[in-house]
Amino acid sequence: MAALPQEMTFIAHGAGGGAEVLVPARGPLPAPGPDEVLIRVMVTGVNRPDVQQRSGSYPPPPGASPIIGLECAGEVVATGAAVTRYKPGDRVCALTNGGAYAEYCAAPEAQTLPWPAGYDAVRAAALPETYFTVWANLFGHGRLAAGETVLVHGGTSGIGVTAIKLAKAFGATVYATAGSAAKVASCLGFGADAAIDYRAQDFAEEVKRLTGGKGVDVVLDMVGAAYFQRNLRCLGWDGRLVIIAFLGGHQADAVDLRPVMLKRLTVTGSTMRPRTTAQKGALAAALEEKVWPLLAAGRCGPEIFATFPLAEAAEAHRLMESSAHVGKIMLKVAD
Repeated sequence: MAALPQEMTFIAHGAGGGAEVLVPARGPLPAPGPDEVLIRVMVTGVNRPDVQQRSGSYPPPPGASPIIGLECAGEVVATGAAVTRYKPGDRVCALTNGGAYAEYCAAPEAQTLPWPAGYDAVRAAALPETYFTVWANLFGHGRLAAGETVLVHGGTSGIGVTAIKLAKAFGATVYATAGSAAKVASCLGFGADAAIDYRAQDFAEEVKRLTGGKGVDVVLDMVGAAYFQRNLRCLGWDGRLVIIAFLGGHQADAVDLRPVMLKRLTVTGSTMRPRTTAQKGALAAALEEKVWPLLAAGRCGPEIFATFPLAEAAEAHRLMESSAHVGKIMLKVAD
């Protein structure tokens, strides 16, 4: 391996604000901790939490890199003393604790996985944030099982596409919501059994019709307060509502909670970033066992909508905030 440079380019966001605050800057390479690998980043993914961190509403946890970026793919260039699986030259993707909008990024070994067979850097970098999140929430907290039904909100987001594909692969019936006829068609193309234009239809009434009044077993929701009451209406007996974001607010007023008791509902949710390395490592191990073989077989892969150079991170964020995309937005750092 060639000697590492003393400095790298990364995307700074200053004191926070609009997309225009994202600008290239220079700084020192991160030093990997004992259980970490240092990755020469080839590609990183753009995610909603990145937008929130840039705007100042999602600060990194203590000890995490202040640089934005929660996933990457690239080449291992150095390892901590306790690392046993990876060596310099290995090509990996990682769920990072921050720092991925940069030429080099440190990530815990436990949160790092090899590229699935046949994958390039762009597709490998599109995996960690959405696949860890969907596996933890849909199959973990949501306990989705073969033969059950699930409603996925935001079916054309990175999370939504992943949820549709994995739910179908593991034997569920999948309904999805999206915001236009074109996006409804995209959801159907990803494998959804039915898709609902939430701008033109009442999704709760459509779910009632689609299920013959039974409701679904699981709702995966990223909207929050604005959908809370209707999500309860969508659930059948012993249904599970899993909330993973609050795009429609986090305070639900004047909610009728009687369905929770009458239908024995579970309301749960989670966020990924505060989990421990051990918890994230357990998710990585489960994904490598259960999902990586599907990816290597050409199934359940990510949908890449657009790829920008790292220096154009601001444009990538503007696209994310427009919600005009279908699937993942990526930043290319190096070959």
